[in-house]
Amino acid sequence: MRAHESELSDGALVRAVLDGDTEAFAVLVRRHQDSLYRHAARMIGRPDEATDVVQSALIKGFESLRRCRDPDRVGAWLFRINANQCKDYLKNRRRRELRLDDAAPLASGRSNPEETAERGRLRQRIAAALERLSADEREAFLLKHVEGRSYSEMAELLGASVPALKMRVHRAREELQELLEDYR
Repeated sequence: MRAHESELSDGALVRAVLDGDTEAFAVLVRRHQDSLYRHAARMIGRPDEATDVVQSALIKGFESLRRCRDPDRVGAWLFRINANQCKDYLKNRRRRELRLDDAAPLASGRSNPEETAERGRLRQRIAAALERLSADEREAFLLKHVEGRSYSEMAELLGASVPALKMRVHRAREELQELLEDYR
């Protein structure tokens, strides 16, 4: 792969991959893997398993790249594949009755052990509450409130309407408030 190819648009890279240049797909992976991983890690709650889900999504994307309708928006297309892989993973994990790992408490040089333990308990409660949301609600909530995405960005990434996403975020907020209501 020539150095200038890394400056090509996503659409040009997709066309290069379809013409047999697998290095062009490596460039696409480098461009999009961080956002895919962040989303998977937040959805799944386990970094190692999130890495596996992202790799699976990228393989699926590579194998079905010819079906990408708009090569210039391959990032959003890969995001949807990744989001679906996350949801499938969560469904299968629930069937096996696994739960999220306990979140490690945040350590800070200025806090005392009681504060550190309290933050750890809060993180565990939040992780448990997020796990109780539906996958669609969790995904919308994380995209909006953790990643700071706009509703139009979310709609593009998830292939859902803005009103539907607003409703998912609203329902997620309400459910989280209810689940965390007694925490003080």
